[in-house]
Amino acid sequence: MNIALFGYGKMGKEVERLAIQRKHNIVLTVEEDNYDLLTANDLSKADVAIEFSTPGSVIENIKTCVNAGLPIVVGTTGWHDQLEEIKKLTNQKDASLFYASNFSLGVNLFFKLNTYLAEMMNKYEDYEVSMEEIHHIHKLDKPSGTAITLADQLLEKISAKKKWSITEKNKSTLFINDKREGEVPGTHIIKYQSAIDDIEIMHKAHNRKGFAQGAIIAAEFLKGKKGVYTMSDLL
Repeated sequence: MNIALFGYGKMGKEVERLAIQRKHNIVLTVEEDNYDLLTANDLSKADVAIEFSTPGSVIENIKTCVNAGLPIVVGTTGWHDQLEEIKKLTNQKDASLFYASNFSLGVNLFFKLNTYLAEMMNKYEDYEVSMEEIHHIHKLDKPSGTAITLADQLLEKISAKKKWSITEKNKSTLFINDKREGEVPGTHIIKYQSAIDDIEIMHKAHNRKGFAQGAIIAAEFLKGKKGVYTMSDLL
């Protein structure tokens, strides 16, 4: 495949490295300093776009690709409040979009484990559930898209919790302790605490390879398809 990269930071460079390993070609890299020079002819060179830019530019990048008929895989988070608008545009244009809060296979297995455990723990009111997430200091959105996905799963299964917050701590609010430290790729911990014991599940990424590899596999999956897809479709 010929791939256009939107965002050429650490994640973009990791996508590039792994894509070349998988015999794909990077035909275009788009950053803030060359976005204004982007043309329809540039986009026509690519079979698919992979987007790892910033929350401030991701919506415009998605719209550019959808309007040009270029399938796009979106790894940037912090924009899902506009998801319904983007889905509508994608379907109107008969285009292709693949989005995920996290492309790691391990994280998506962790999502399933989180839902399963929460369903079990809902019966035991002595346990107070909370979350902790740790990411590198360059990550702009707080909490992360992965943390929000985990939190939404917990709200669906834990009847005592009505909302999540990164500031409030009370019985009806799921507290997310969001930390930004060094170059941590991503750690997420779900903790159930009682006076007798604690139960924890954790996912800890060692590097960015899992995220980049998942995005490339998603791009391969998207080839020839129309519509909106997520990791549940891929898995």
